[in-house]
Order: sequence, then C-alpha cells, then structure tokens
Amino acid sequence: MDLKLILTDIARAIVDNPEAVVVTEVVDGDNVELTLTVSEEDTGMVIGRHGKIAKAIRQIMKAAANTCGKHVTVEIK
Repeated sequence: MDLKLILTDIARAIVDNPEAVVVTEVVDGDNVELTLTVSEEDTGMVIGRHGKIAKAIRQIMKAAANTCGKHVTVEIK
C-alpha cells in the first residue's frame, strides 16, 4: 500500500490548487514520516477549523498504515 499516494489523493481533493500538493516520504524501518506541503492559500483548507481536518487526515493515514503493519506520522507545512 502506497501511503504517500493516499495522502496526495486526499490533499488534492481538499485544496483549490491540487498541482501545488507535494508529499515527501522518509522511511525508517516500519516508521514512515510523511510531510504534506500545499500552497499558502490552501493551508487553512488542509488544517481546518481548530485542526479538525488535519486530525481526520492523520486518523485516516494511521488506519491505512495499520493495515500494512507500519506506523505513520503526518506533518503539514
């Protein structure tokens, strides 16, 4: 399962400028660190009010990572 692709698809569905979505991946054994970067105008859309959308994205990614036995961390810039 490609966690980077899943996060990219989720972010592109949320933002107004999907071409600016960039996800970088650092793998260290079973730990995967994903960094999501979007355009400055779309940052608020990805974070949401009081971080609700960011929290939901992280929960979805943790569930996806759990299916393949990995631990994922999502950072939003």
